[in-house]
Amino acid sequence: MKMTFYGQFVAGEDHESIRPLIRKNRAFGVGAVLDYSVEEDLSQEEAEKKEMESCVSEAEKENSDHREKKYKAHRQFGDRRGGVISARTYFYADEAKCDSQMETFINCIKASGGASEDGFSAIKMTALGRPHFLLQFSEVLVKWRRFFNFLAAQQGKSEMMVLEQKLELEQLKVCVIQHYARSCTAVLFYFSRLLFRTIDLLDWNSLINDTTKISNLLMVPNVETGHLEPLLNKFTAEEERQMKRMLQRVDVLAKQAMENGVRLMVDAEQTYFQPAISRLTLEMQRKFNREKPVIFNTYQCYLREAYDSVTVDVELSRREGWYFGAKLVRGAYMYQERARAKEIGYEDPINPDYEATNRISLVDHDGNSNSNFHYVIVCLCFFRMNDMGLSPTENKVYFGQLLGMCDQISFPLGQAGFPVYKYVPYGPVNEVIPYLSRRAQENRGIMKGSQRERSLVWKELKRRVLCGQIFYKPVY
Repeated sequence: MKMTFYGQFVAGEDHESIRPLIRKNRAFGVGAVLDYSVEEDLSQEEAEKKEMESCVSEAEKENSDHREKKYKAHRQFGDRRGGVISARTYFYADEAKCDSQMETFINCIKASGGASEDGFSAIKMTALGRPHFLLQFSEVLVKWRRFFNFLAAQQGKSEMMVLEQKLELEQLKVCVIQHYARSCTAVLFYFSRLLFRTIDLLDWNSLINDTTKISNLLMVPNVETGHLEPLLNKFTAEEERQMKRMLQRVDVLAKQAMENGVRLMVDAEQTYFQPAISRLTLEMQRKFNREKPVIFNTYQCYLREAYDSVTVDVELSRREGWYFGAKLVRGAYMYQERARAKEIGYEDPINPDYEATNRISLVDHDGNSNSNFHYVIVCLCFFRMNDMGLSPTENKVYFGQLLGMCDQISFPLGQAGFPVYKYVPYGPVNEVIPYLSRRAQENRGIMKGSQRERSLVWKELKRRVLCGQIFYKPVY
């Protein structure tokens, strides 16, 4: 297997065995994003059981009717691997397992720092703690955003672009007093902290401090009464500790990235987790991106809200004086998200069609050939960089592909001086089978696009023979 499928998509079994491949790629100007790709091989029933146990708090076992259905766990979608072939899924077992996964991420960060001077490493929030906190915090953020939209509509600004929705404070006071006379003081106090974004968290240092009760942050406005109400009536002491540990693990990883000179990418996940993931990543960026971009958030371009999210975060970084870092991806959860929205009954978060995503991401491509798609996107990026006067040597735009895929794009980019990276999975053969099975599913139609690659290989062979350069020597 090492000579075939494993050898194509996995770099090796451990940190030492992957070094030759990393050095070889580096010689061609291609960097590495290391990822330890060992995954649990759970049955669907086991996955559903773990998800329901980890996404339902003690208070919700008694009553969860007041929670929004999008941000509640549903057994029929408990196995988050369903319909997802290009992203890894973590299921919560216990705090010890989360500590173990944090150590794995730390090892990846250290290995990436040791392999090159400008490496990346990627993490997932759901690997670092019990996901019920992400569900709850996401719901809080969405409700505050909805409250903002409600008050913007009261001032006739609901049709404006998101950054143009600046509420007049005096009108805001009048509106709040008219609607919520009894509780206007509390609402105005909290809303004064949300005029630009959503609720303003305590600073990151306070957030991870053991004395801060995170449950105090999970307060939401009731649009009908104006009262600030707790999302849940009670939290157990252990639930508070679990929330805190999750944030502390993230903080440890960010500090490790700083110490090892590695950029840390926080992967995007399902939309019922994503508001919390994005907000916590933003808080880390505020702290760690003061001198250079260290923490990178991930934006899924197929989401309806993708453009507004990027626009707001870029503007926030400009106003507050920190470096914005982003990874732009299509997104890995489209079929699962659509099925869940339809079944449970909430608005589909995905753009209605491919053309709508193109309009939002400012990309115009009307071809149907998957083999040509990446080439076209890269060319469009070149043109946009040229229009903006961005040189490849400025290292402000990076390109990335999976190991074993799109080599005909990655290596010419590296040789031309563009910053390009391979997502480099590694791990023991018998423990990366789930990862390899997903790669197999992803490449079911690979032969359909192989004709173009064969023609490129044949063209390169003829060029080398005619030029007397059978063995290519990289320029680096």
